[in-house]
Amino acid sequence: MKLAPIIDPSVRKPSPKPVRVDLRKVFMVGTSLWAIGLVICMILLALGFDVGRGQTMCAAGTVIGVLMLVWEHFDRWDYRRLGE
Repeated sequence: MKLAPIIDPSVRKPSPKPVRVDLRKVFMVGTSLWAIGLVICMILLALGFDVGRGQTMCAAGTVIGVLMLVWEHFDRWDYRRLGE
């Protein structure tokens, strides 16, 4: 019968610090794509196509994207303030 080796957690290497990334670019690109989709849905709606669900989804994506940009602004503000 084989036993598993005993691992001492204090011997483990320390974990690396998390990398700080700029999420503004990601949120801006995503929000822009949702806004473009919303404009396209509005054009299609004006042409008589039934795009109510798509329009709602694109509007929700745009609103969520703007909210995420606001969150990122305050998160970054807190991060800078704590770094001082």
